[in-house]
Amino acid sequence: MRRNLFFIVIALSVFVVKSYSQTEELFNGKDLSNWNFVIDGDKAAPEDVFSVQDGVILIHGNPFGYMYTRKKYKDYTLELEWSWAGEASNSGIFFLIAEVKPGSPFPNGIECQLKAGNAGDLVLLGGSDLDEYVTPASGRPAFPVIQKREASNEKPVGEWNKAKIEVKGGKITVYINGALQNQGTNKVKKGHIGLQSEGGPVQFRNLKVTAL
Repeated sequence: MRRNLFFIVIALSVFVVKSYSQTEELFNGKDLSNWNFVIDGDKAAPEDVFSVQDGVILIHGNPFGYMYTRKKYKDYTLELEWSWAGEASNSGIFFLIAEVKPGSPFPNGIECQLKAGNAGDLVLLGGSDLDEYVTPASGRPAFPVIQKREASNEKPVGEWNKAKIEVKGGKITVYINGALQNQGTNKVKKGHIGLQSEGGPVQFRNLKVTAL
């Protein structure tokens, strides 16, 4: 009986440790040591665009660029919060980044648009594609967009919004403030995660990835 109890305790311990390790904090609240940076044309030093203030990530918005995780991720749920640090502006969450292009503010990857009024749109960057996108007769634009499903459900300036992005076998599902806003299917299954500098100051906090 004691022997069986011992093995049960060990099995439960392994399960708990495994479950706990499935969630990874992408931001430690102190610095950006686990991120890399791309600035448009190398017009500024990364620390002049991306910084940590009062335990949150502050991205200034100019010049254009993005910060991205050093690791690539596959089959996960990404959760984070964002808030405008001033007027409502423009930013985005990059994911399934297949190719980083030094000096270019747009990698090959997918963007969950955060531009005020458009949060939840999916933007195809750098030649990336989604099965659901249909090229118009006029030709493929520079930044193809799959628009969000519902009207904007973003919170007023000064309040925190929440994005949740699920990626499973290339299948993408986007929730903004708890509402399903978009879905898509990508042939790319694994890539970096990034946060965009574009337009104006924006803050991010509570970034975490949970393996699926």
